[in-house]
Amino acid sequence: MSIRAAVISAPGRFGVERFPEPDPGPGAVLLRIEHSGICGTDKHTWRGESLQYAGTDHEREAAYPLICGHENVGVIEAIGPGGAFDELGRDLAVGDRVVPAPNLTCGRCKFCLDERFPYYLCRDLHDYGNSLTCLDPPHLFGGWSELMYLLPGTRLFRVPDGLDPQVAALTEIMAVTHGLDRAVQFGDTVAVLGCGPLGLMHALKAELLGAGRLIAIDVFPERARASGADVQLDAGSDCVAAVRDATDGYGADVVVHCTGFASTLPVALALVRPGGTVIEPGTFVDMGDVGINPSRDICTKGVTIVGVGGETLPQYAPALKLLARHAERLRPLVTHRVSLDDVGAALELAQSPDAIKVLVTPSL
Repeated sequence: MSIRAAVISAPGRFGVERFPEPDPGPGAVLLRIEHSGICGTDKHTWRGESLQYAGTDHEREAAYPLICGHENVGVIEAIGPGGAFDELGRDLAVGDRVVPAPNLTCGRCKFCLDERFPYYLCRDLHDYGNSLTCLDPPHLFGGWSELMYLLPGTRLFRVPDGLDPQVAALTEIMAVTHGLDRAVQFGDTVAVLGCGPLGLMHALKAELLGAGRLIAIDVFPERARASGADVQLDAGSDCVAAVRDATDGYGADVVVHCTGFASTLPVALALVRPGGTVIEPGTFVDMGDVGINPSRDICTKGVTIVGVGGETLPQYAPALKLLARHAERLRPLVTHRVSLDDVGAALELAQSPDAIKVLVTPSL
């Protein structure tokens, strides 16, 4: 039997290909994909902006040809010898619905062994849909496929009973919001610059953490409105002046920069008050340098910058529980589901004001 998968063979080049169905080896799992999100990283990969993890030991280009898709939810189809287990060490079985972590680590380096560090800093990291090319057998290393091959050591998180798989597909981006945990104090004004799916997850979590006022800024007014923020601003306007007006001239306590473009980081630094915090979770792909004055923008203002290069494993189970509690509120963020054949068009759709979260649903 052959398995259909959507393949980005090079920037701007897409096709549906067939691969042999593999048998899972020891410790491996074969996952039947229900939904796989189109992430901002995938849009960069599609455009050829593909230098990832810049400045780390595993800096690299995206490994074309790729089966993308690292925001995944699915049902276990087969388990290799030795079995599989969830986040609590419970045995998993064929038919269980899980969300797999998108990264595979060595488990031996300092970044894996020291809990102070996020696991994605591992010196021998591999990430599904980005660094594992479909040229190498068993090929199915991304979620834009009917089946996905999960290598031994992949962490699996059980989806709570009753949680809509479409909402469970948002787990990875909710888990990326961990920068807020150390930045937001009760009553803070939080501004989100860029209200795509990642920005909207930050807006929701900031509200749950007790933000006193939410400010949403985006080039697409529809996305700013989707945040439900107290103040919704057009990124094309003088949003710095508007944020100052909304905060008695001080600026926001916390600014989350989720545009995905390095060129707007100076705007984020201008939005934050002296002594405030800027969280940078959105510029995963190296988009080049930007003009920042360290004295004016960071040093004398006493600004803290929190870099977030991905999710952390302890965030996954709580993220799933949070999604389950707020599923009705989050479900409208999934605006489109597309088949494998429509992935090329969907990558363009995902960058338009007509869409928020686009899911690839192989069964369509």
